[in-house]
Amino acid sequence: MTDPVLAAIRSRRVVRALTQEPVARATLEAILDAGRWAPTAGNRHLQQFVATDDPRTLRVLRMVSPGMIQRPTAAVVICTDRPAAADYGFPPDASGLFVDVGTAAATMMLAAHALGLGAGPVSSFSRAAAGVVLRLPPGWVPELIVCLGHPDPVQPAPMKAGRRLGWQDLTRWVPAE
Repeated sequence: MTDPVLAAIRSRRVVRALTQEPVARATLEAILDAGRWAPTAGNRHLQQFVATDDPRTLRVLRMVSPGMIQRPTAAVVICTDRPAAADYGFPPDASGLFVDVGTAAATMMLAAHALGLGAGPVSSFSRAAAGVVLRLPPGWVPELIVCLGHPDPVQPAPMKAGRRLGWQDLTRWVPAE
């Protein structure tokens, strides 16, 4: 297939090495706008985005994020607004809240790729420390960091080598054929 959306999905990769070239504010805003179009449970939008392109904030955020091997020039932290979720009757561990974070992250990373940027998710960070660094309002829980920047032409080897799985490797038909 030659559909441009499918081509973008197939060519997007997690980018682990970024240049120090800043991300244009308009590009960052376009990525944030794409994130708001991600599907959400009941169209409730219980996730909130905290964006930064401030070098000092990014440096401190890296200090509390062992999973952030990139040196991004911008980042979006996807948070769950827990009080708003509770108002809708969601328990704190409701899987739909985490699905919403994932769909927003995937949409933003695909948008970044379409705009010529590299992106990579980070889930290994101190949520309490990130909340302080980002001055989050009470009840906002940082769930995932999307690192953004211009891809370095030289990337580290993929974390897991081996053959690329096809959809057939990941799929079980029911009933079995």
